[in-house]
Amino acid sequence: MNATSREGSDIAPRAELVEIRRGIAVLFRPGDVIEVRIPKASRYGVISGYFDDFEKLANALHQADCQYRPPGVYYTVNPCLPALLGRAYNRLRERAELTTADSDIAFRRWLPIDLDPVRPAGISSSDDEHEASLARARLIRCELANEGWRSPVLSDSGNGAHLLYELDLPNTPDGLRTVLGLLALVSERFSDERVKVDTTSGNAARIWKAYGTVSRKGDSIPVRPHRCSRILEACE
Repeated sequence: MNATSREGSDIAPRAELVEIRRGIAVLFRPGDVIEVRIPKASRYGVISGYFDDFEKLANALHQADCQYRPPGVYYTVNPCLPALLGRAYNRLRERAELTTADSDIAFRRWLPIDLDPVRPAGISSSDDEHEASLARARLIRCELANEGWRSPVLSDSGNGAHLLYELDLPNTPDGLRTVLGLLALVSERFSDERVKVDTTSGNAARIWKAYGTVSRKGDSIPVRPHRCSRILEACE
C-alpha cells in the first residue's frame, strides 16, 4: 500500500491506480457506460460523470480520490443506458444535479452482497471488525458454493467485505424482486451481532465502492485506520 502523507496519527493510504484498473477490468465489459459518483465532496457537492472509456475512467477515479479525499468514491455496479453519457462525457462534473436512477440501468450484471461490521456510525472499522467481515464473506462463499452457486468476486471494501455474484437479469420489477429475495435469504442465514449483510443494496442503480480508492469514514486513527479497497479474488 502506498503512503505519502499523514492523517491524524496514522499514515494515510492513497488510491492505487493498478487496483483501480483491475476493478474496472473485473466488473465491466467493453461498451458499458458507468457512472462515477462522489456523494459527499464537501463544498463541491455531488461529483458525477459517465464513462465508456475505461482508461479515462481509471484516471478520473484516481485523480478524484487524491484531489477531493472524500469519504468514498463509487461507481454504478450495473451498466447505465448509453444516453447518460450526454450528462458528463468521460469526465467528472462538480455539483451535479442529476445522477443515475434505477430506470436508467440497462440490465443487472451483479448480485451485490455488502458485509459490514457492526459499529457506531461515521467511523472506520477496527482490524478485528474488518477481519470478521472478510471471514464471514469467505464463509458465505464456501456455503453457497456447496449449494451450487458460482464463484463470486471477493473484495475488501476498506471497512468490510463484498461478494459479487454474476447475474444476467433484465432491469424489471421481477429482477428487483429476485435480487431482494436473495439478499434477504443471505442475511437471514449469515447476519449476526458482529457482521450484517446489507439487504438494501438490491436497487438497480446501486453505487459501489470503486476498488483501488480509499474508504475514509471519520478520522484515521491507529485502532480505526482508513484503508484502500481492493479485489481480493476473482476469476479473470
